[in-house]
Amino acid sequence: MFKVGIENIDLYLDLFKGKKVGLITNPTGVDRNFKSTIDILKEKTELVSLYAPEHGVRGDLQAGVRLENYHDEETGCMVYSLYGQNKKPSYEMLKDIDILCFDIQDVGARFYTFIYTMAYAMMAAKEFNKKFVVFDRPNPVGGVEVEGNILDLKYRSFVGYYPLVQRYGLTIGELAMMFNDAYDIGCDLEVVKMSGYQRTDDDQKIDFPWVLPSPNIPTKSSTYTYLATCYFEGTNVSEGRGTTKPFSFVGAPWLKSNEVIAKLNRANLEGVKFRKLYFTPTFSKHKDDLCEGIEVVVTNYKTFKPVKTGFTMLHYISNMHEEFKFLPPYKEGMNPMIDLLNGDDFMRTKRLSLEEIYQKLDKDSKAFKEMKGKYHLYD
Repeated sequence: MFKVGIENIDLYLDLFKGKKVGLITNPTGVDRNFKSTIDILKEKTELVSLYAPEHGVRGDLQAGVRLENYHDEETGCMVYSLYGQNKKPSYEMLKDIDILCFDIQDVGARFYTFIYTMAYAMMAAKEFNKKFVVFDRPNPVGGVEVEGNILDLKYRSFVGYYPLVQRYGLTIGELAMMFNDAYDIGCDLEVVKMSGYQRTDDDQKIDFPWVLPSPNIPTKSSTYTYLATCYFEGTNVSEGRGTTKPFSFVGAPWLKSNEVIAKLNRANLEGVKFRKLYFTPTFSKHKDDLCEGIEVVVTNYKTFKPVKTGFTMLHYISNMHEEFKFLPPYKEGMNPMIDLLNGDDFMRTKRLSLEEIYQKLDKDSKAFKEMKGKYHLYD
């Protein structure tokens, strides 16, 4: 029977005996009956502190909303924000605990902030001599396929901190092992493994309920389209926030969908089709404006290459519309958001042709795939 890490905690209780425990989690930290990791640790260990990533412990905040420290009414625990003034836990946040745990469902994308919340927490665990425990969960876009360009550290940020490709094909526990070893964090790390899991499994196969990890990743399928369309966050094209299918819809009031779709169809991208549609976002870009758009419809999850698809869409949309713009940096002197998401500047500067981009994706993906194998916990 398949079990996620937290469902195997009884095999690791000696680890927690006599220790005070802190937990970084969000609504995805549950067992198959939706019992929260917070409640499980409260019953089986001495849980004293909670730590909130982007969107909060209870998932009640939209993207980018900063959070202050507060008390959790349900547990009485202090909740420390890791998405406000501090992204890395301070000594004051950790002084009352012995073990810092992490249980969040990842989505398998380099630009998803939760994995860097984990990395910063691992750095703090090393600095303040705390044990770090990751309750493992599957990668919803699979543990085999790898795709993308390796991030250039000139574009390091909270949406891309280490030289990963966009789709890295590791579980959250395996990723923690890579962070710890390859990128020299060196904390006292323990991964509570899953059972009944194989590398070839993805969330289309695994019998485990899906809990949306953030407000705009509502379904299993949206983890795939997120890898394709997140780049539009760095442009004046809506990535579908404020619609019923964020990251499956892209559009703008001026988008020429038919012409773009014709180009995309000629590109012969595998495992995907494109549909013209209209939508009116209720918030975010183009709020209350009717947008002409494109729906990304995945037809074969095994052959679909989301990063290649996303770069192809961005290439044609940016070249075919005078109205198109890459957004400026959030702060003067910073890199534009598109470069942070891309992990490079080749999409914005257009210094690589589309064919050269494809070649770079193939080369970097192969190199990363060879490197990641040493961190595999599962066959």
